[in-house]
Amino acid sequence: MSAIQDIFGTMVFSDAVMRERLPAETYAAVLRTMKSGRRLQPDTAEVVAGAMRDWALEKGATHFTHWFQPMTGVTAEKHDSFIKPDGHGGVLMEFSGKELIHGEPDASSFPSGGLRATFEARGYTAWDPTSFAFIRDGVLYIPTAFCSYGGEALDLKTPLLRSMEAVSKQAVRVLKLFGHDDVKVVSPMVGAEQEYFLVERDMYERRADLIYTGRTLFGAAPPKGQEMDDHYFGTVKPRVAAFMRDINEELWKLGVCAKTEHNEAAPAQHELACVYNTANIAADHNQLVMDVMQKTAKRHGLVCLLHEKPFDGVNGSGKHNNWSLQTDTGINVFDPGETPGENAQFLLFLCAVIKAADDYQDALRISVARAGNDHRLGAAEAPPAIISLFLGDELSAVLDAIENDTSVGQAEKALFKVGVHALPPFPKDTTDRNRTSPFAYTGAKFEFRMPGSSASISSANIAINTAVAEELRQFADELESAGDFNGALHALIRRVVREHKRIIFNGNGYDPGWVEEAARRGLHNLRSTPEALPHLLDDVNVKLFTRHGVFSISELRARLEVFQEEYCKLVGIEGKTALTMVRREILPAVSAFAASLAGRAAAQRALMPERRAKYECSTFSFLTQLMDAAYSLAGELEDALTAAEGIPGLEEKSCFLRDRVLPVMGALRAACDDMESVTSDDAWPIPTYGELLYGVK
Repeated sequence: MSAIQDIFGTMVFSDAVMRERLPAETYAAVLRTMKSGRRLQPDTAEVVAGAMRDWALEKGATHFTHWFQPMTGVTAEKHDSFIKPDGHGGVLMEFSGKELIHGEPDASSFPSGGLRATFEARGYTAWDPTSFAFIRDGVLYIPTAFCSYGGEALDLKTPLLRSMEAVSKQAVRVLKLFGHDDVKVVSPMVGAEQEYFLVERDMYERRADLIYTGRTLFGAAPPKGQEMDDHYFGTVKPRVAAFMRDINEELWKLGVCAKTEHNEAAPAQHELACVYNTANIAADHNQLVMDVMQKTAKRHGLVCLLHEKPFDGVNGSGKHNNWSLQTDTGINVFDPGETPGENAQFLLFLCAVIKAADDYQDALRISVARAGNDHRLGAAEAPPAIISLFLGDELSAVLDAIENDTSVGQAEKALFKVGVHALPPFPKDTTDRNRTSPFAYTGAKFEFRMPGSSASISSANIAINTAVAEELRQFADELESAGDFNGALHALIRRVVREHKRIIFNGNGYDPGWVEEAARRGLHNLRSTPEALPHLLDDVNVKLFTRHGVFSISELRARLEVFQEEYCKLVGIEGKTALTMVRREILPAVSAFAASLAGRAAAQRALMPERRAKYECSTFSFLTQLMDAAYSLAGELEDALTAAEGIPGLEEKSCFLRDRVLPVMGALRAACDDMESVTSDDAWPIPTYGELLYGVK
C-alpha cells in the first residue's frame, strides 16, 4: 500500500485542491459560502464547476452525480456524463455551474410520507458546499440535499444542516455572554464507530434470510459463541486484515480519516472508527464507510453484514455516535477548563445536554427506532431503550454540590459557587466507562450508544442538535436579561440540576431493577419502534422541531408515515421469508432425514428383530413432533401475515406485526432450531451458525 500521505484525499476536490485551482476571489467566495451557508453566485459557480470538471477528467472521471440521502437510510445517485455533442460529430466535455449546484432526479419513487404523489415526479438536489466532492469508480460525486418541488425535505442531509445551524446560532449567543465575541460559528463535531460482521459469501448466498432481511431468522447456537472473549481485540485473521487494508486505502483516498479497527466481542464481528468531523461531513463519511465496506467485502469473497442483530445469542452491532460542540476559534465547549469562568461555561453547556436529554427523551429514542434495532436495544451489548445520562462520580459530585450549596470534596471548605470557584482537578476521563449507558459523558464529548449499525447517523444528530439548541435558547434568553450574570448563572445551573437530575444514572443499565427505578423517576421506556414512533407528533416534539426550522409539521407527519411504513414492510418481509424457508427448505429436509431414520430402524429390526434402534426411533419421534409444531406455526404465521395486510392504519398495523407476527416467528424459530440440533450436518439445508461465525479464515 502506498504511503498514507501520498494517497490521502487524492480523490477529493478538497480545500487544498480548490486553493490551487481556483482564482483567489473565487476561492474566497467558496470559503464564505462554506462558513455562512449563503448561496454561491452563478458566475462563481461557473468558475468552480469548470475547475472541478478539469480536475475530475484528469482523475479519469467520465460522469458526475448528485449524491443524496433519501429517507431510505441509504444513498442514491443518478449518473450523467460530461459529454455534449459539438455539432460536428464529436463531443465536448461540459459541466456547468447550474449542473454543479442544482439537479433534478425523479422524486416519485422515494419514500415521502405523502409529501409527493406517485404522479408528481419532480424533486431537486442542491449542492452542499460544506462537504467536498469526490471521485469513485470514474464518477464525480457531489454531496447534495434533496427536496420536493414544494421545497419540503425528502432526505436526511437537509434537516441535519438545519439542526446544525440551529445549535450554532444558540451556542454563539451563550458564548457571547462569556466574552467570546470572536466566535461566529459553533459546529457539532461527530465521530462514528461502525460495527459490522463478515461472513463467507458462498454461505451467505445459501441463506435466504440473510439475503432478504440481513439477519438470520433461524439458527441453533453453536457449541461456542463469545463466552471465552477470545475474539474481542484478538489477533485479526489474515483474510480480514487484507479486507481492512483495502477499505482503509479506499477510504483514505476519499478523504475519510479511518483511524481505529479491531475485532469486536462476537465471533466474526469487527469495528471501524473515524476521526471527528463536522456532523454533516461525518454523516457523509459514515455512508461512504458502509458502502465501501460492503463493496470491498465482495471482492474478498465475503459479505459485510450491517444489520443490528444478524445472529441471535451473540452481540449485535451498533454505531456509537460521539458528539461535541466546537467553536470556529478551536474551543470545545465540553472540555472542562482550569479557571472559574471556563468551568462555568462548561457547566452551563453540560446542563444544556442534561436538560435536553430529559425534556426530549422521546425525540432521542425515536431517532434510533428501527425494526432491526429493536432486537438489539436492551440486550447484553447495547443500552436499554430508556434514555439516561452517565456523568461519572466526580462530575456528579460537582453537580450535587451546586444543587445543595455544599463544598466539593474534603479539600474545599467554602460552598461551591459557579463562576467563583474552579473545579477540583478534573481530568478528561473522569471515571470508568459505562457501556450500559445510552448517553454518556466520556471526556470532552458525549457518546450516544443507541444508534443501530445500519442507520444513518444523521437522525441521531438531528435530534441531539435540535434538543440542545432549544435548551441553549432558553438559557440565553434568561441570562441576557439578568442584572447579576454570575448570580443568575449559578441559580440557573442549580435549578437545572435539581429539576432534571432524574435523567442522570451512573449505574448498571442492564440491571432489571433499573427499569423499576426509571419508572419511579418518571423516565420513559419506549421498548419498541411501534411504541416510540407516534410520539414524534407529540406537542413537545412538534414545537421543538418547528421552532428551530428543522422540520415543518408536514415534514414531521411525512417522516412518521415513512418510518412506520418501513417497519411494517421489514417485518412483513421477515415473516414471508421465514414462511418460505420453513416450507420449502427446512421441513422437506428434516422430513427426508426423519424418513431415513425410520428406514434405518426398520432395516435394523428386519435383520435383528430384538434390535430397538433407540437413537433412530427416539430422534424420529422428537423430529416428527417438532415438524408437526413447525407446520402448525407456519399456518399461524401465514394467517397473521394475511390479517396484517388487511389493516389500513400504519400505527395499528405495526403494533399487530409486533404483537402477533413476531411472537409466532419466534416460536417457529425455536421449533426449527431444535430440529437443527438433532439433524445431521449433511441433511440440514442451510449453513449453520458455526459455519457462518467461524468460517472466515
